[in-house]
Amino acid sequence: IHVTIGGNTVTRLREVLPDIPKLFALFDSAIVYEGETALLRLVEAIVSDGDLSHVPNLLFRDAAGIHVNSESYAENMGELPPPDFDGLPLEKYFVPEPILPYLATRGCYWGRCEFCDHGEGYTAGYRTKRDWQIIEELTYLKNKYQARHFHFTDESYPPALFRKLTKKLIESNLDIAWTTHIRFEKSLLDDQVWADARTSGCKFLHMGYESGSERVLQLMDKATTTEVIQRSLELSSKHGVWNHVMGFFGFPGETYQEAKFSIQFLEDNREHVHSIGFGTFDLSKHTPVAKNPEKFGITYYKNPEWDLALDYYFTVKEGLSIEDAERVFEEFEQNHYAGWDLKIFVREYVFLYVAHFGTNKLPSLQFRLDSHDPSTKLASV
Repeated sequence: IHVTIGGNTVTRLREVLPDIPKLFALFDSAIVYEGETALLRLVEAIVSDGDLSHVPNLLFRDAAGIHVNSESYAENMGELPPPDFDGLPLEKYFVPEPILPYLATRGCYWGRCEFCDHGEGYTAGYRTKRDWQIIEELTYLKNKYQARHFHFTDESYPPALFRKLTKKLIESNLDIAWTTHIRFEKSLLDDQVWADARTSGCKFLHMGYESGSERVLQLMDKATTTEVIQRSLELSSKHGVWNHVMGFFGFPGETYQEAKFSIQFLEDNREHVHSIGFGTFDLSKHTPVAKNPEKFGITYYKNPEWDLALDYYFTVKEGLSIEDAERVFEEFEQNHYAGWDLKIFVREYVFLYVAHFGTNKLPSLQFRLDSHDPSTKLASV
């Protein structure tokens, strides 16, 4: 039996896997980057006892050693079929109704955030399916799997497609509930955009906030402002679309005062912020920050014993250290607005809850905390 592995983590490890024969001995091949065509070509080669060296996106081993194929292949989104969930026991998932993932784009239309390495999974940049194709495939999936809830798992939903798709969903009367990930974009600051989103079935949005400091946002190359962020939160709240605000502390160069700006901004806008997800900055090895350490005033350290590590320990010339950022995060966890502590702490469950009850039931989802009893507090989702 030929054993192959793949996925985004394997892709990020593509440079080190050939140098670890002990690990490679546990499988026969690894598919990196996109896998649909590569997996098909691999199966065809195995069945016909063909030459694996012509399979794109493949690392493989044979009696002569470990080989890295030079040919790569990126999928044409318009030619891909809808996802196939046959064989998965969807009825056994611990949810009252299934949530199906759906990917309309590959890559990120922005693709410039200095802290992000999600683009490592692709070689061809940003691509998208056409809006009519998306509607056709969602209709097919809804009917085949009796599913009304969809998670659009795109890196970040493009504003133009967001506008088009909401209108197409309304026109098609598809009657689904959906969630996705978006940036704070000035082009979406329009009441009609959010009214359409709500009518189309948009219930929950993961929003990349990152920081409440204008300077830090510029360092990150987020290309947004706190004014745009504030207005976006107001609009999503007004139109009943749940916003889950995600951010982190400790981007290289960020000061303690700027981290406090992030906290204060959220507190000042608490009436429009439904839930939060925060952490601290990790220096992933494939990020622009790691590739340009001098630009960001950092020094990183490779531990030879951690040969499969995807991030580095680092120190900074200025601003919060890793340890400082952890302390700010802990302070935030202990002292933030209690309304962000929810009885449900899995985002998909919150999505289902909001899709069923709407944001008007928010008080039922919140803990009513005794400030003197920290044991009753759950971390934010």
